[in-house]
Amino acid sequence: MAQDQRLFTTPLSRRRFLQYTGSMTLGGTILAACAGTSGGGTTSNPSLPTLQQWYHQYGETGTHEAVLRYAKQYSKANVKVSWVPGTGNEYPNKVHAALLGSNAPDVFELQNPTVDQVKAGLIEPLDDIIASVKSDFNPVALKPLTINGKVYAIKMINDMGMIYYRKSLLQKAGVQPPTTMDELITVSKKLSKGSVKGLYIGPDGGVNALSYILGWAAGGDFISDDNKIVFNNDNVATAYEKLRELNASGGVLPDAPTFWWDPSAFTQGLSAMQWCGLWAMPGITKALGDDFGVIPFPAVGTQGKPATFFGGWAEMVAAKGKNVAAAKEYVKYLWIDNSNIQIDWNVGYGFHVPPRLSIAAQASKLKSGPAAQAVGYLNQYGHATPPLWDAAMDTTLTDAVSNILKNGANPMTALNRAADKCNTELQTLLS
Repeated sequence: MAQDQRLFTTPLSRRRFLQYTGSMTLGGTILAACAGTSGGGTTSNPSLPTLQQWYHQYGETGTHEAVLRYAKQYSKANVKVSWVPGTGNEYPNKVHAALLGSNAPDVFELQNPTVDQVKAGLIEPLDDIIASVKSDFNPVALKPLTINGKVYAIKMINDMGMIYYRKSLLQKAGVQPPTTMDELITVSKKLSKGSVKGLYIGPDGGVNALSYILGWAAGGDFISDDNKIVFNNDNVATAYEKLRELNASGGVLPDAPTFWWDPSAFTQGLSAMQWCGLWAMPGITKALGDDFGVIPFPAVGTQGKPATFFGGWAEMVAAKGKNVAAAKEYVKYLWIDNSNIQIDWNVGYGFHVPPRLSIAAQASKLKSGPAAQAVGYLNQYGHATPPLWDAAMDTTLTDAVSNILKNGANPMTALNRAADKCNTELQTLLS
């Protein structure tokens, strides 16, 4: 499995998800983190600035050596890499704490910048280094990185999710890959035979995996471009009602030893289909050969469209660092100028999509088969929430979806209550 799913761009449950998938190893204290392995030249050049760079600890073999190599190859600064351990939210918490202190890392990765960080002047805008290639990034992927019209992070990798299906099992059942939510329910039931269920979406019935996907697949969104809460509408309510119908159909695997981001339920034959991420494709290929296909999450309702998410990690620069200009130049070297590094980091160890469209097109591993299909789905159907959508809103929404699914709550009633709470939080952020 991938070092981590590097998925969503915001917050709480999804952020926990980001840290749990594959990386699963953050931990320790700020002081311990700062004592991480260093990279750069074999001997420091005293005439050059020294940059402190933080990564969370990835689980994919070779990633640690790769970031040390990138740092060592850079000739315009002495780059010292800290490979920060921890679990759950520990890494982002350590970064946030360090930014408030006197010894913040010059360069660091997070899923996305936050409004609070910008208000406090903790992170540096990067519009000048991205300007010449900004059109080479999918604008949806830039959405979580942009606050008040300024870009505060450069994407390092893109991740996305999709439904994997066993070709042989669909053929045996005489069904085609579903293109609508209603078809997904029907196909899941038809594929359920004996100990094999039709679909796996996690032990919580898809609350964690699909709360956002369903809203987007119904043609909805969560915060509008003019900063209004907009998920409490009939289309989104219907989508969550359909999730309840899906779970009640008998076609869903109710539990498995692993969560939805791990493909084991699918590769071990517990389900004929599974919602999972691009990061799982190499393991699925190894287990099943070419006996699988991929589709985006199907459209819900007449106004819906297929959907997936833009997730991943992004590089940022501390605004109060000692060498801000040098730090920005290093970020530009890594994620704007150096195509070899961008391809190596995305497909050399795990399986992800280089954020720049032109660089992704150069990655040979993404040019054919299901991988190429996945890249197409991401560019055509990918969604992301803006920085104003924060952890409190995330918790409110997922609690509402859980209430609809598990307690039979009226979808519109639950969404209206959640929207009221989210709007209160939004007004606080906007003030």
